[in-house]
Amino acid sequence: MTTSTRRFADLSTTEIPDVLHRDSILVLPTGAIEPHGPHLPLRTDLVMAEAVSAAAVDRAAAQGEDVWLLPALGYTKSDEHANLPGAMWLQAETMLRVVTDLGRSIAATPARRLLFVNCHGGNSALLEVALRELRRRFGLQTFLYASPARPGPTESGFGIHAGWAETSMMLHLRPDLVDMTQAKPAVPHALSGHKHVGFGKPVRFGWLADDFAESGVIGDPTGADAAVGAELFAAAVDSLLQSIPEIATFDPGRVTERG
Repeated sequence: MTTSTRRFADLSTTEIPDVLHRDSILVLPTGAIEPHGPHLPLRTDLVMAEAVSAAAVDRAAAQGEDVWLLPALGYTKSDEHANLPGAMWLQAETMLRVVTDLGRSIAATPARRLLFVNCHGGNSALLEVALRELRRRFGLQTFLYASPARPGPTESGFGIHAGWAETSMMLHLRPDLVDMTQAKPAVPHALSGHKHVGFGKPVRFGWLADDFAESGVIGDPTGADAAVGAELFAAAVDSLLQSIPEIATFDPGRVTERG
């Protein structure tokens, strides 16, 4: 067995106490298995989370950071897609218990820093709750990274699911899983008429993916491009990579004097 790996699951049980330390960062990608229209695979979010996490971990380790990649979570909170074929989702209570149990297991190792890298918006609110739960119950330093949404030029700011950005990134990462002949726009332009209620507006609302289109798509994938996907992927990896040194030393109880 060699400890040159940065994959947690490749370690042996005897290596854990030797290679992990209090400030080791364990990186947990979170995606989903859920409908992404007729043009993308169910595991789109999982593919992106794993790829971004793996690239960032490898680059951070090469720079001397004590960072380790955990196996990804694919079955997560995707109930907004429950009415569409293929959705594999956990109830919020179930996922919180799963994440809490993982936190308990991590706390049994020397590592005390856990970073979620999330590429499924349906997980975001629950993972923010989990950050505090794991901090309170197990004393872990917990963090959540999510790459910013990038709506496309024809999406009126509503490219949040299976649209321009996600399709472009999949054309870069796994073009063999993308069928652009099936890509069709489904932009909820009617929401533009609301000043206060909507995505990114002061008043949020409960929604299901098929509220907007039968396909579950919310965006316009037709202009997606692999070169754009490569840029989006590189930007996400760079953003995560730049965060890791700060995560490695972050302490919310430490007051820094500024001159």
